Amino acid sequence: MKKTFLDLGNQPLANNFSKKYIPPLFRLKLKFDTKSKLVMINKHLKKESMFNKSYPYRSSKSKLVKKLFKELSKKIRKKLKAENILEIGCNDGTFASNFKKNSITCIEPCGDVAAEAKRKGLSVYVKYFDNLLVKKLIRDHKKFDVIFSANTITHISNLNSVFNNVSKILTKNGTLIIEEPSLLETIKKNSYDQFYNEHIYVFSTIALQNILKKNNLEIYDVENIKVHGGSNRYYIKKIENKQIRISLRFKRNIILEKKFGLHKLSCYKNFSKKVKNSKVKLTELFKKLKKNNKKIIGYGASAKAVTIINYCNLKDNYFDFFYDTTKQKIGKFLPGTKIKVLKYQKLKNNKIYVFLGAWNFYKEILKKENFFYASSGKFITHIPYPRIITK
Repeated sequence: MKKTFLDLGNQPLANNFSKKYIPPLFRLKLKFDTKSKLVMINKHLKKESMFNKSYPYRSSKSKLVKKLFKELSKKIRKKLKAENILEIGCNDGTFASNFKKNSITCIEPCGDVAAEAKRKGLSVYVKYFDNLLVKKLIRDHKKFDVIFSANTITHISNLNSVFNNVSKILTKNGTLIIEEPSLLETIKKNSYDQFYNEHIYVFSTIALQNILKKNNLEIYDVENIKVHGGSNRYYIKKIENKQIRISLRFKRNIILEKKFGLHKLSCYKNFSKKVKNSKVKLTELFKKLKKNNKKIIGYGASAKAVTIINYCNLKDNYFDFFYDTTKQKIGKFLPGTKIKVLKYQKLKNNKIYVFLGAWNFYKEILKKENFFYASSGKFITHIPYPRIITK
């Protein structure tokens, strides 16, 4: 049974940056499935409306993402010794570029992003990962030793279909590796902005294992990685493969999640109370700053920032603008608002207040804005609670 535990109000498509104002389109509510233990959003929008040729996210923009992908590629070559690799949702080819071009095949449905990966010499199917594509992959490539996907599986509505298709194209002793935001870290950090139209699910290890087992798959190892606010990298095998043992790290993750209560509805009811309190505190902070005629700008026009600003109703008269480095966002409105996104410039004026829309890259930002931070520049964050950060 699916139980609603939080209402995040009217929200837009979080990556629908446009030169004209487009109001919020749907009501975003969060649900907990008491049987599978999955946490999900209530509204599953058409994939074509979210993932298309104008999709703005680029994985190559983050130094941390590039570093982690490079380290993982070395591990895959050394430990898994894969000859035939598939990446589902390759984006601009940041991960795939770490391999020889003839050893990796990519899938990316967003045309403009796929074009960037192709320019790097990668073989890319510009299609959605579905039954038709799987049949074609089997004809063209037979099966894959390693299938990798980062921040893509939770974007696909029918999880059973996804994992059933993965099982069809994964070799008997192959490994599926997926990276997704950690539900445990989301709850601990009170980062409700992990939820938006693209994140249909946020996985706990408990829930993911339940879904996988229905499709002849199981997790054999979990790495906790510091990206996107705290993520899990899951190593998954076919149940019939007895050569690989289940790791202690997997068992520890299950124990920690149960200790925190991720398998119980009461955990999410408590989370809901904390989120509502965070909204009150953040809006009070913004109102106080504007009452004192302070200038506030946003840093990182992320999908996370879109959720926060629309939920907390900070759309009008609070932000002067948002800075971002992604050219597909510059000169457009932050979705659901009339806040303009401007081309990034280094922070110099320490009189302004800077809201961390990309709080999950806080350490990168501090290094980049060392002068601003060292001269008592002021950042605003809502994680794990609303506050002003200054040196």
